[in-house]
Amino acid sequence: MGDVYMCTAVSYRANDHYFGRNLDLEYTYREEITVTPRNFPFPFRHTGRCDRHLAMIGMATVIDTYPLYYEATNEKGLSIAGLNFPGNAVYLPPQDGVINIAPFELIPYLLGRCEDTIQAESLLRKINLTDTPFSPQLPLTPLHWLISDTDRSIVVEPMDDGIHVYENPVGVLTNNPPFEFHLYNLRNHLNVSAQPAVNRFSQQEIKPFSNGMGGIGLPGDYSSASRFVKAAFVKLNSLLSDSETEDVQQFFHILSAVEMPTGSVIIRPGEYEITQYSCCCNTDKGIYYYRTYNNSSITGIDMYREDLESSQPIRYPLKKTASIDIIN
Repeated sequence: MGDVYMCTAVSYRANDHYFGRNLDLEYTYREEITVTPRNFPFPFRHTGRCDRHLAMIGMATVIDTYPLYYEATNEKGLSIAGLNFPGNAVYLPPQDGVINIAPFELIPYLLGRCEDTIQAESLLRKINLTDTPFSPQLPLTPLHWLISDTDRSIVVEPMDDGIHVYENPVGVLTNNPPFEFHLYNLRNHLNVSAQPAVNRFSQQEIKPFSNGMGGIGLPGDYSSASRFVKAAFVKLNSLLSDSETEDVQQFFHILSAVEMPTGSVIIRPGEYEITQYSCCCNTDKGIYYYRTYNNSSITGIDMYREDLESSQPIRYPLKKTASIDIIN
């Protein structure tokens, strides 16, 4: 992928656990929803081949049957999303005495072996992320990752002084600056509230003239720092429901708070960054939901309706054409 795209990833606990993201980019890579069954052989560049592993579902560009995952969830409910981290991500040559993993291999390597964030974090302590591209046509993408299970989220950032693993109590990740900045920056918005505005002018009787004024100061631009704050605010103030349909729709509403419409973010003349797709995986049930920029209808793929003992990836092209019903 290129070096300019932006994203927002969210981990959300309702009746079930949900994990997903917006992919914001000026073009697509013919990505597809991809189920990788347990017996697909992953040929890792520096650590040999893995012939059996946990099954996973997510969005990927598949090249010569190899799924290059953007984000995915495995059958134990562990989820990972890679987000752009240009200027900060540092990958090293292969080293002795460690597990050498290329960045494009990290999602299948961890999801194939780990059942939760504790196991993933333990394995990350032994990993060296190498400067190995997938191919000359697909150079390295600078990334950091949000990893979540039902109860916990962590952030992984490979930098010039090593791989950093952070606790993420907010369950949100965007792009630059590094994660520590985003967490600290939330302090600038402590007074933002979903409650009605409160008169703090002593001796003056002043009433708000609109609902929502308690949220004045909440950023609305599309920068990474602002999207982090906005997504965290909407997620942490989100109300739970009692149905799968309502929870899934609520997750997409959280993501829509930081979506990019065409024309709002100009990359260069005539090129615009847009939210190519939004996704939401029910990690407890293994159901991957998505919608695309030109099709706001929600489509779902159930991993457990596939043959998870197969050796070939199962692929579903994105439904990108909207259907509008005229009812009179």
